[in-house]
Amino acid sequence: MTKMVAATNKMTGAEIRALCRSSDFDNQTSGLAPGFVQCNVVILPADAATHFETFCRLNPRPCPLLASSAEPGAYQLPALGSDIDIRTDLPRYRVWKNGQVVEQPNEITQLWQDDWVAFALGCSFSFEEALTQAGIDIRNISEGVNVPMYRTHIDCSPAGPFEGKMVVSMRPMPAAEAIEAIQICARYPSVHGAPIHLGNPGLIGIDDLQRPDFGDPVSLREDDIPLFWACGVTPQVALEAARLPLAITHEPGHMLVTDLKNSELVSHS
Repeated sequence: MTKMVAATNKMTGAEIRALCRSSDFDNQTSGLAPGFVQCNVVILPADAATHFETFCRLNPRPCPLLASSAEPGAYQLPALGSDIDIRTDLPRYRVWKNGQVVEQPNEITQLWQDDWVAFALGCSFSFEEALTQAGIDIRNISEGVNVPMYRTHIDCSPAGPFEGKMVVSMRPMPAAEAIEAIQICARYPSVHGAPIHLGNPGLIGIDDLQRPDFGDPVSLREDDIPLFWACGVTPQVALEAARLPLAITHEPGHMLVTDLKNSELVSHS
């Protein structure tokens, strides 16, 4: 569990990363470091990186690519922060072997390999801030839990060994707020954009909203409409299919908090 939850609510991205680096923070990051972009992370051997980049380009809604290693073995991402060390600066990681999660460590320094390439993908936590500023209640934030995420029956476009079904995150809200949320999120295409579905979860292959595949359930009220956004956990489903000998991702909800500002991601087109 986290050791310093309360102190992190108003920190910068750099301060959150410093806590992660010193192993003083291992909690989910929704609602933390207001104003700063958070990222999903995928780390792969170089021989799989080109296929994965193509997978992202073919599936930009769940996999909006923001940055990647300048060369194999580079563990910095200067486009997102001058001092980022991708080996230590997430609260928690997932280690994948042959398509299975085998470990969930706080850092991966000892595992790092010279041919690895890191990818940072946009995260819905960025648009959560814009929704909160508009007065929309984001249930996972107000209830202090990780956002619920679900596997769907929506196919992603394959690339090399990467394929699978899209994962979505869900946020329930009344109809009037849902309309406003769609309008707001459409301005953030690099962090998943507008929802891909709203209403009946069964139409996209979700049987029970109280049993998410990742994250935690949130309360559902009588006047709620569930809104579903393409989710950056989708690459983890693709990793299950790819069955690479070794790969690394973030633990769902435990993001890389960057120095990039959410305001820089707004599309004015």
